[in-house]
Amino acid sequence: MDKAYSETSVTIPVGDGRTTSGVFAKPRGTHKKMGIIVAHGAGNDMRAPLIEAFSRGMAGAGYPSMRFNFLYADQGRKSPDSQGVLVKTWAAVYEFARSGLDIAVDSLVAAGKSMGGRIASQMAADASLPVQRLIFLGYPLHPANNVESLRDEHLYKIKVPMLFFAGTRDPLCSMPMLLGVLERIKAPHTLHTIEGGDHSFHVPKSLRKTEEEIYSEIVGESASWLSSKA
Repeated sequence: MDKAYSETSVTIPVGDGRTTSGVFAKPRGTHKKMGIIVAHGAGNDMRAPLIEAFSRGMAGAGYPSMRFNFLYADQGRKSPDSQGVLVKTWAAVYEFARSGLDIAVDSLVAAGKSMGGRIASQMAADASLPVQRLIFLGYPLHPANNVESLRDEHLYKIKVPMLFFAGTRDPLCSMPMLLGVLERIKAPHTLHTIEGGDHSFHVPKSLRKTEEEIYSEIVGESASWLSSKA
């Protein structure tokens, strides 16, 4: 049986003669008018299982989806780029998704794992990334096991709807602290917890839940949320 989407590798200009890689997942047949851009976390790239599964799953649900590499990941380096370069890359990818793809969408959603989502949210807060929705695939609310240093101030400035996925064992996102932050956020927001999940939504074997089942849950919840907010 043919897949519900097709994938195409793309080269995205970032400026100063630099480019980065992306993969565009295009739904077959009728597609939603809302596209999704998916960014990876600090310690992986767009080939990470969660990033691939989410991008492909959303395309299968009818949402044009493009995942991409930050420059350091595309160049095989381990240390993330500076904040300025990360922001510039996100902005370049947004512009490419808006005008460089052979498919028409009316709006764009920024989705990101950890660092990728944090950068997108900071840009959305200052209106430099004009997306209509934000999806966090594990938001890094604070450094590992250090709830004294919250990365939350900009979240209160965001005006677009947000969907948070959070594992109940995430050392970078204490559930009590996250709930406290969500109470103060004025924009529409939804929290979906992954019971037993860590920062990458891995769960103990005792829960007898496969990685594929968790990814399918995340895709299903995201598609349902986007449909209800559209």
